[in-house]
Amino acid sequence: MRTSTTGRVGQYAALLAYLVFLAFPFLWLVSTAFKSPRELGSLHPTWIPRDPTLDNFRQAFDEQPLLRAAGNSLLAASAAAVIAVLIATPLAYVMARHRTRLAKAATGWVVVSQAFPLVLVIIPLFLVLKNLRLINSLVGLVLVYVVWALPFALWMLVGYVRAVPTELEEAAAVDGAGRLRTLVSVTAPLLAPGIVATALFAFITAWNEFFFALVLLKTSDKQTLPVVLTHFIGAEGVADLGPLAAAALLATLPSLIIFAIIQRRITGGMLAGAVKS
Repeated sequence: MRTSTTGRVGQYAALLAYLVFLAFPFLWLVSTAFKSPRELGSLHPTWIPRDPTLDNFRQAFDEQPLLRAAGNSLLAASAAAVIAVLIATPLAYVMARHRTRLAKAATGWVVVSQAFPLVLVIIPLFLVLKNLRLINSLVGLVLVYVVWALPFALWMLVGYVRAVPTELEEAAAVDGAGRLRTLVSVTAPLLAPGIVATALFAFITAWNEFFFALVLLKTSDKQTLPVVLTHFIGAEGVADLGPLAAAALLATLPSLIIFAIIQRRITGGMLAGAVKS
């Protein structure tokens, strides 16, 4: 009994430590965003600003085109998430239901491809987009985001498809439904939590992505939010800390809000109500 209690206390302590580890950067970012320049230069920083101010937010919007950059990021991330899910869903269904050697090889390639460093793929991607005249274009950036998100999206959705009982599809086939009708009317609705989770992953990945956007986008009117945030760092590497923290906080909020809205669908049961009467 004592061992069980000790183990449970240890688990809660580890969980609390992990939550503190995750929350510390965000809480410090919030604190910094509302501090005055005098507090930011203090040798004894505090968690709670003694004299909270919104000047950092005003200065951030005055110095950089944050709204335009946020619009570019929103457009690129949303388009990449939708396209990746539309492509990955039928492919994942085929890979999960037809377990051939080719499907197994494709699954292995999907996992291995996630280990490729960005530096390894940026040069061939740059050359391909240059030949297609898509450098400094949001369309080219969306294509890159789709290619980058597709392997992991496939890997996620394959697991969700395999969790759907094949008996439901067999019952639909007995009722006269074809493969496409079964996928659209039976399997796809049951995959809704998985599709939402995959779309969320693709969106957040594209929203936070920096390296591809830095290399492929040249003009300021096309740059995304993570690239614009670097403009708060001077030529000598000195950061304008207050406006940078304010802009970074605004850039973080969309991901948190979206996750808060759809987290119930992600954690909900996949097969709730999937009982054939």
